[in-house]
Amino acid sequence: MLNVNIDNEDEFRDIAASVKPLVLEFEGAYKRAAAEKGEEVELCGSIRIALKKDMTSKDDILGIIYLVIDESEKRLTIERKRIFLDERIVSLENTLEKKMRKADIGGLPKNFTDEEEIEKRIFRNAVTRAVYTALSEKTGQKLPWGTLTGIRPTKQILWCLAAGNAERTVKEYYRKNYLLSEEKLELALTVAKNENNLLTVKGNQSYFNNGFSLYIDIPFCPSTCYYCSFTSYPVAASGQFIEPYLNALFREIDEVSDYIYGRSNASTNVENDMNISIMKGKRLDSVYIGGGTPTTLSAEQLDRLITKIEQKFDLSEILEFTVEAGRPDTITRDKLEALKKHGVDRISINPQSMNQETLDIIGRRHTVEDIIKTYKTARELGFDNINMDIIIGLANETPKEVAHTVEEIKKLAPDDFTVHSLAIKRAAKLNTAKKFYADLQATEIEEAERISYEAAKEMGLEPYYMYRQKNMAGNNENVGYAKPGKYGVYNVLIMEERQSILALGCGASTKLVYPENGRIERIENVKSLMDYIGRTDEMVARKLGYR
Repeated sequence: MLNVNIDNEDEFRDIAASVKPLVLEFEGAYKRAAAEKGEEVELCGSIRIALKKDMTSKDDILGIIYLVIDESEKRLTIERKRIFLDERIVSLENTLEKKMRKADIGGLPKNFTDEEEIEKRIFRNAVTRAVYTALSEKTGQKLPWGTLTGIRPTKQILWCLAAGNAERTVKEYYRKNYLLSEEKLELALTVAKNENNLLTVKGNQSYFNNGFSLYIDIPFCPSTCYYCSFTSYPVAASGQFIEPYLNALFREIDEVSDYIYGRSNASTNVENDMNISIMKGKRLDSVYIGGGTPTTLSAEQLDRLITKIEQKFDLSEILEFTVEAGRPDTITRDKLEALKKHGVDRISINPQSMNQETLDIIGRRHTVEDIIKTYKTARELGFDNINMDIIIGLANETPKEVAHTVEEIKKLAPDDFTVHSLAIKRAAKLNTAKKFYADLQATEIEEAERISYEAAKEMGLEPYYMYRQKNMAGNNENVGYAKPGKYGVYNVLIMEERQSILALGCGASTKLVYPENGRIERIENVKSLMDYIGRTDEMVARKLGYR
């Protein structure tokens, strides 16, 4: 494993934060390339980055990289590479940011508006490019996303386009500054353009700054899938807590909504501005019920939950109401009828795979036929915006199995199709029970993803949102495709962080977005089911700024 040491790391913390995930991605790419040849190798050695302390924007040399890689435990190679500023990139930065600072789009962080922060970002990017070049030359690997290692690779591109910058200028900047491959650059640009169209309402790019969205978490599932790390409790063991949970959730809904709409005497902590007062006076734009699997609730419980939401929140201007129905083994006709009755206009029916062997391995307790039957029932009831998810990288799946999955999905023709790359999280069974799943490996990830992307195009779907995660199969991304006019509003809002999200329930994370300065804060609910049930008043108090 490569160790990274940056001189004066406290002083250059933001540079260290960019370099270390980049090194991890190179290690992953190197190991995958070796595995394809039947080898087991690790990238061992160290990287030392000596940075100048008196850096200014006029410096030509920012520092030196000392790269030491022990390839065979017999031979050490030492390389010294200077880190230079690229004047063309600096020029492109100035061109892009000049328009961005003038544009009224809101949400721009300080490193796009403050001269000192802009300068720091230029230096950081120069260092990460130099590290990338050194590692690429040494390992023979290239990363499709270049030096971009964050969750939201389209966020900055969206800002650039929204500010009116020419597409060719944006492309040149991202190609030179972040070393993106042409394929990923085209994907990111297409997504950003579609997001920009959705986020511009009646010519107003700041429309969503004046709203907020609501997320409700239902943390129950019929069983836990082997790749899942979300807060979820299998019904067989925890079903008796559903009613106590709903009672606690309804209490949180009551208290928080009454505060937002001025129906209570509750007040926020004047000494802490990290509270939900910024949602007062704003319209509700979207509602998303997720989990877990919300349809583990009965039809009657779903009816009560949505009735409570209707009673306590003003839904008169919402653009979208989504329920993540998810697993077919929890979806029944009466539950779908309950959702339809309340005007839910977007649902998810997520197969993950259309191969029965895979479904059995990952812990799904339903058949492929159940998926098809459930989908057709939803269509019969009039649902005209249905999302379906698949995961690339599941156990033993080759491009052949993925091709079968997408052919079956094409027959159903969903309105929204989300392609996930398997991301192994610490809390997932895939990670905690490695021995059991050790021999269950997917192969040819890139080809499998290409097949799924082509299927989306054949269904007339366009990429409209995307994000990346740590430990993703093939260092790739998750992409949501949809028919024009069917883009998931909540998906874009939460990914691009254009407005605050009020999140209620076990493990829910409220996100406060301050458009005037790009500041983002989070207020977390506890993840433990029993703690949430017993500490609901504390969850409300947190949202009012009391810690």
